[in-house]
Amino acid sequence: MQIFVCIKQVPATNKVQVDEKTGVLKRSGVAGKMNPYDLYALETALRLKEAHGGTVTVGTMGPPQAQAVVREAYMMGADEGYVFSDRRLGGADVLATGYTLSQAIRSVGDFDLILCGRQTTDGDTAQVGPAIAEYLGIPHAAWVSRLTLRGDGVDAEQQLQDTVETVHMPFPCLVTVEQDIYVPRLPSLKIAREIADKPVHMLGLDAFPDQDESHYGLTGSATQVERIFPPENEVQHEIWEGGDSADRLFSLLKAQKYV
Repeated sequence: MQIFVCIKQVPATNKVQVDEKTGVLKRSGVAGKMNPYDLYALETALRLKEAHGGTVTVGTMGPPQAQAVVREAYMMGADEGYVFSDRRLGGADVLATGYTLSQAIRSVGDFDLILCGRQTTDGDTAQVGPAIAEYLGIPHAAWVSRLTLRGDGVDAEQQLQDTVETVHMPFPCLVTVEQDIYVPRLPSLKIAREIADKPVHMLGLDAFPDQDESHYGLTGSATQVERIFPPENEVQHEIWEGGDSADRLFSLLKAQKYV
């Protein structure tokens, strides 16, 4: 079984500046880490490989420094890793990101199963995984907390709002997993030594089946950020002393129309 896992390097801090003109995060010079939700997808892939054989390939869209998360995936047991890096891909919204990754996956090979984390901590849309599946024209299931192989496909248990639903999907298919599916393993020092010289494959737009630049990046994005700004963090307070504090508090709350 050939498994592809989508991973992403996200900022390791919540204090990230935003380009006010483009609405894009300024990632340069910011420490990165693997998106926590992707660890659960990678662990799921590794367990399926251990139980049924096959290979696990990981891929991320990002700048060259995103090689770090691919190497982390190697240390957990991934077989091959790719960084899809090209300035023409930058500034993509959910729609363009989903299309880019679908083209990137096609450029790498044919996979039975594509796994994604539920969402990323820097975007929080939880839409990219399903978008990839739609562009690839394959079935998909989101919010999956249990995944088992059966016959020519997988049984996926979905945690929906009011119900738990189990669906069977034939290969190829895509699944986004919840964080309670498995506990991710730690990177292995032994494997780290073994893969010290293992290459990370770098691919750009020129390797994709569709090389029309208008379908990628800011140009290929259907949505544009009108304005983005950091939240105000001004806190004012007063210290009251005396026996009339309760009356003053009531008067203040009434004046502010809280009561």
